[in-house]
Amino acid sequence: MTKKKRRLYMLGLALLGLGTATALTLTAFQDNIVFFYSPSQLQTQQVGDRSFRLGGLVEEGSVRKSTDGMVTEFRVTDTAHTVGVSYRGQLPDLFREGQGVVAEGKLTKGVFVAREVLAKHDETYMPPEVSEALKQAGVYKESKADSAKTESAKVAKKE
Repeated sequence: MTKKKRRLYMLGLALLGLGTATALTLTAFQDNIVFFYSPSQLQTQQVGDRSFRLGGLVEEGSVRKSTDGMVTEFRVTDTAHTVGVSYRGQLPDLFREGQGVVAEGKLTKGVFVAREVLAKHDETYMPPEVSEALKQAGVYKESKADSAKTESAKVAKKE
């Protein structure tokens, strides 16, 4: 075997190894990707049987706890559409009606079954996905902190 053929075989093996590594990496990323949807987006898009995040506001008067206290049912809204959520477990201390929430789980027979619920941590914070969905629905009221961030981002962008 000549040196030229040996180099071609080595190059072929290297490309095959690189392709295999790329395929394995992309497969691993695909398993960990979690999409975010608002209740309005769920009305227009098919999510199938995969896990995703649902975000919006906890609808006033919608929180119901089971008699054993382990299962909580509530509705998440973006003021245009509403999705029922069922969660088994301890809710965050800051979870309450009228506040922003992000839940991760699957849609089963029209009800979102959450395996994790995240509540906002103070009065000025809202997850970016939730605030964007509410802005698109035309109901998001920007706080003073958000206004300051927006202004500083505009100034930085001009520079």
